[in-house]
Amino acid sequence: QVQLVESGGGLVQAGGSLRLSCAASGNVFSADAMGWYRQAPGKQRELVASITSGSTTNYADFVKGRFTISRDNAKNTVNLQMNTLKPEDTAVYYCNVRRIGPIVINYWGKGTLVTVSS
Repeated sequence: QVQLVESGGGLVQAGGSLRLSCAASGNVFSADAMGWYRQAPGKQRELVASITSGSTTNYADFVKGRFTISRDNAKNTVNLQMNTLKPEDTAVYYCNVRRIGPIVINYWGKGTLVTVSS
């Protein structure tokens, strides 16, 4: 099992910045991909950004140029720097660890709320 704990959410004005952090513990494999998803009220959960163990990144179009994902493999942490926040970025942000093997296993944190006021 893998346990994920997010931190760093909160209330910020439009145009502001926040930094989310996620600490993974338990049976974490260095080859696991890590990422951030978000879910706004009444909407499905969607990918925000992901990063492989080799630091290859992938971003949703709606955050490109504004958000940056990074990870520290030694500490089993993944961060999301969010700049130029918009009210539509308001959502619960979830940390994710994805293990690809014979089957794909996803581990999730409990989420952290980000609220962007206009």
